[in-house]
Amino acid sequence: QVQLVESGGGLVQAGGSLRLSCAASGSISSISVMAWLRQAPGKQRELVARLTIGFSTNYADSVKGRFTISRDNTKNTVYLQMNSLKPEDTAVYYCNAILASYSDPYDGSYWGKGTLVTVSS
Repeated sequence: QVQLVESGGGLVQAGGSLRLSCAASGSISSISVMAWLRQAPGKQRELVARLTIGFSTNYADSVKGRFTISRDNTKNTVYLQMNSLKPEDTAVYYCNAILASYSDPYDGSYWGKGTLVTVSS
């Protein structure tokens, strides 16, 4: 069974940095896309950053120049380095992966449970 587990959230002052990690485990055969999304209170979930198997990246305009997504294929882990954090970055951050497993050759979408990031002013 495939699992995604996020870590690294917490409380930080505005202008500070955090690094989120998301480790995918289970009988994974290939990962096409790994991404971070976030959901602030009372708002819809939004894409923060996305990284494809070909290392193509996409970022939300609100985080460009401040956040960096990266991936360690040997560990099936994706990272989100967040610098110059702002109070409006406060949200639950979710990891998402599009991947195939040995028990199911077709790509499926998997989600972590989320990690809370709180940025104080």
